[in-house]
Amino acid sequence: MAKEAVARPAATIVLMRDGPAGLEVFMVVRHHAIDFASGALVFPGGRVDENDFALAANPALCPNPNGIETEAMAFRLAAIRETFEECGVLLARPGHALALVDGASLRAVEASHRAPLAEGRISFDTVLTAHGLLPATDLLTHFAHWITPANQPKRYNTHFFLAEAPAEHLAVHDGHESIDSMWIAPRQVLTDTAAGRFKLVFATQMNLMKLASHGTMAEAIAATRAANVVTVLPEVSMIDGTRRLLRIPLEAGYGAAEFMVDNPPAS
Repeated sequence: MAKEAVARPAATIVLMRDGPAGLEVFMVVRHHAIDFASGALVFPGGRVDENDFALAANPALCPNPNGIETEAMAFRLAAIRETFEECGVLLARPGHALALVDGASLRAVEASHRAPLAEGRISFDTVLTAHGLLPATDLLTHFAHWITPANQPKRYNTHFFLAEAPAEHLAVHDGHESIDSMWIAPRQVLTDTAAGRFKLVFATQMNLMKLASHGTMAEAIAATRAANVVTVLPEVSMIDGTRRLLRIPLEAGYGAAEFMVDNPPAS
């Protein structure tokens, strides 16, 4: 019997803005050579690493007035770091200022530190220290928690966060892990996916369905803060071909407990 793969910790930020027709989210297309969610449309994010946990326990570089547990804080830090690496948006402030880093300062951070950070040659605390920044973890709203089904060869334990995209920060794909990017309404993603334009993994599809019920950023954040985040570990039954029946907790708030999907797994 094959050994069950360990679910690696990961974090994702759903960057949002209010467009002419309502709520829009920022999404990237994963590179086809990546072995998880290859070619899929996803939210920026990635793995939580050891440096994220170390930074989470450092009050000088990661203020924590609300007493968030170190592990939970590490997920928030990873979400901020990965979003900066993947699309150039940096949720951080100069010292204890209220405003986020401005566009001109962000370009300087990108020029000197984004590439070495993404390549793993430096850690996020090095970036923060070099530019006198503190991560704006308070701007993240915990939205969802999904764990890849146990039958998959590559698994992630992923926390999703909502955040307003800073107007001065230009979100764009990195050209390496992601090869395209867009601002798009959640409902449009679902419509275009049904028409065959996009590929979505199940968790992304479900989170887009939930977001599609909100007309603005404020609505989405308010509804999320009023709800409980319930961990979702889908139970999978194969039907035929790529068709699968996935069961999730009804209390997770996705409108049903069973979903039939005909797209292949993420890995």
